[in-house]
Amino acid sequence: MPIDDYSAAAQRIADLVKMVTHLGGLRLKFRITAGPGAADPAGLEAREIYVELAGPDAGLLTQRGGELLRALEHVAAKVLRLENEEHDKVSFDAENFKALRARELKLAAETAAERVRRTGQPYSFAPMSSRERRMLHLAFRTYPDLETASSGEGLRRYVVAYPKGYEHRDAEPRRERFSGRRR
Repeated sequence: MPIDDYSAAAQRIADLVKMVTHLGGLRLKFRITAGPGAADPAGLEAREIYVELAGPDAGLLTQRGGELLRALEHVAAKVLRLENEEHDKVSFDAENFKALRARELKLAAETAAERVRRTGQPYSFAPMSSRERRMLHLAFRTYPDLETASSGEGLRRYVVAYPKGYEHRDAEPRRERFSGRRR
């Protein structure tokens, strides 16, 4: 179900964020942008509603790889009654966490693309969330000589980059531990 009324959707999300911050005792402020102004400048997210959170407790949202941000996005998508494939229309960020992660993923895609071209072999990323996998797939659209696929199941699902037309696509590629994050 698409978002037809951005104003009403933004108000429902504002009510949700107010309730969560009040009940959770979180010191947070937020700004909601809805409609065309919410679009991701990098083009890696299909967001139509963007919620920016700031304040003394913003760091809590970004701990554990942004787990709480993802949870808020999930609940907000459910409040708006979005279908599973539409959940990426709502995006929450705090302290530029997701924006920085998007840049990391784009850089990781560039590095992996160079490696696949150089070696002619598939490249497997570390497991990541469905949103991050989607961002990688979108980043690889700019490489017409390469293609990607998701592999694995559940929390171990990951992206594999291949040379276009790679013949052994069903064979499990050698696993890499590169996720674009510093370890």
